[in-house]
Amino acid sequence: MVQGGRKGKEYVIIGKGIGFAVKDTGFIDANDQRIEKLFRLEDRDEWSQYQILLEDIDPKVMKITDDIIADIAHEFSGKLNDKIYLALPSHIQFTIYRLRGGMDIVNPFLQETKMSFPKEFEIAYRAAEKISAEFNVQIPEDEVGFLTYHVYSAVSNVPVGQLVKASNIVSELLDMIREERKVTFAYGSMNHIRLMIHLRFSIERILQGSLIDNPFVKYIQKEYKEEYKLAQKLGKVMQNSLGTEVPEEEICFLAMHLRRLFQTLDQQHKQKQ
Repeated sequence: MVQGGRKGKEYVIIGKGIGFAVKDTGFIDANDQRIEKLFRLEDRDEWSQYQILLEDIDPKVMKITDDIIADIAHEFSGKLNDKIYLALPSHIQFTIYRLRGGMDIVNPFLQETKMSFPKEFEIAYRAAEKISAEFNVQIPEDEVGFLTYHVYSAVSNVPVGQLVKASNIVSELLDMIREERKVTFAYGSMNHIRLMIHLRFSIERILQGSLIDNPFVKYIQKEYKEEYKLAQKLGKVMQNSLGTEVPEEEICFLAMHLRRLFQTLDQQHKQKQ
């Protein structure tokens, strides 16, 4: 961490070997070729937390983080969320600590994560291979799922904690649908994947305040009464869990997905008879 500018604001500078030749109050030229990334956080509490983390992170962890972030940047266009430069190394270091200590890593949302974010999971898998080779630890697939959250967060600006929360809510909603209609659909089936992905990104839109247009609202309310009624129940669960209102457009889109799901399940049941 450095201070710079006329107001002496605090920045984080990232670059290979950038800090080795600087002691305490030394200087780094703003045009130093080794500077790969420079950014600052506005929140003072965040700075305090990240400063402690940066002081304790193994330089080898920072090096492997640079490689992983370069891989993410290569696969996705656009600017990455700056927080990945601090959140990812702290996550990797804690993961190594847990694995070396013999602690289990269990991810109840692994399969959902693989299906929702296939490209991000592939990048996370390559990252896990690099970490395993560098630190001589075996990264389990459950941990690859957690790394996937960091990859997706970097490219989408959705906080990792929000992704975990969304996964919990999706799981609860799927259980509600099964229970309310007494239906079963195979885990990993097309029915399951479509509904799961719709629920996940619906939650994401709600949290980000992204409004969508649904020109079929009145038609759905009138023609899909049973599905609409269930969608309203699911909407209340989302509203209570997220602490924000669920737009009627989202409720009706969910009713549409439920309608397609139940019709497909009915057809499959008839074919088996």
